[in-house]
Amino acid sequence: MNTHIKRHTGEKIFPCAKCEKCFSSQNDLSRHMNIHTTKYECTECGRCCQSNHALAEHTRVHSGEKPFECTVCSKRFTTSNELVMHSRIHSGEKPYKCDVCEKAFSRSEHLCRHMRVHTGDKPYKCSLCDKGFSRSSDLQRHTLWVHSNSRPHQCDYCAVQFKTDAHLMQHVRIHTGAKAYSCKHCSERFTWHYQLKTHLQTSHNEGSLLTCYICQKKFTHGGSLKRHILQHQSMNPSVM
Repeated sequence: MNTHIKRHTGEKIFPCAKCEKCFSSQNDLSRHMNIHTTKYECTECGRCCQSNHALAEHTRVHSGEKPFECTVCSKRFTTSNELVMHSRIHSGEKPYKCDVCEKAFSRSEHLCRHMRVHTGDKPYKCSLCDKGFSRSSDLQRHTLWVHSNSRPHQCDYCAVQFKTDAHLMQHVRIHTGAKAYSCKHCSERFTWHYQLKTHLQTSHNEGSLLTCYICQKKFTHGGSLKRHILQHQSMNPSVM
């Protein structure tokens, strides 16, 4: 019970000597230590996981398998835990609150990551250039983009190669026409996130729209507004 309660309070008193992460129980720490060994190593990318179950879930990143579907918005996930966390978006549940600014989060790890905004802590250091990061994912992204030229993910349609499977999956939509982004207000679906954002702004008045001070026409992008104003000025040089 005491160990379980620590998950809610955020108390983490068991530090990892390898990466400085902290855990609320010795069992969690022991399971975490497997990522610093090759016991549960992915044969595709070399990532080491905490357990055989975690490795099995991780391999879905490479296969693209997402067996868990949200009953509200039909978004799919690779793990059941991701689905549970996602469902809080629809319920509005945010049980983890920051003691400094009272911002609330749906996941405890998001609160822990947020606290570094207040502390300035950057525990994840690059071994090649010593640059620090507040999140391990930021360090991984930095290492991949700055210090690696490897592009292990290849498109089956056109053989273009990518550094990450996420970028490959985005690219594949060009060939398949898949529309992964759905509007929460209507039945429209979109291939790219920016298309959904534009749709929400123009069709459902979500977010801020930029207005031409001459004719009051509205735009979603600053560049489009600037070009529009230049047209006014070319037709009427007195327009300031």
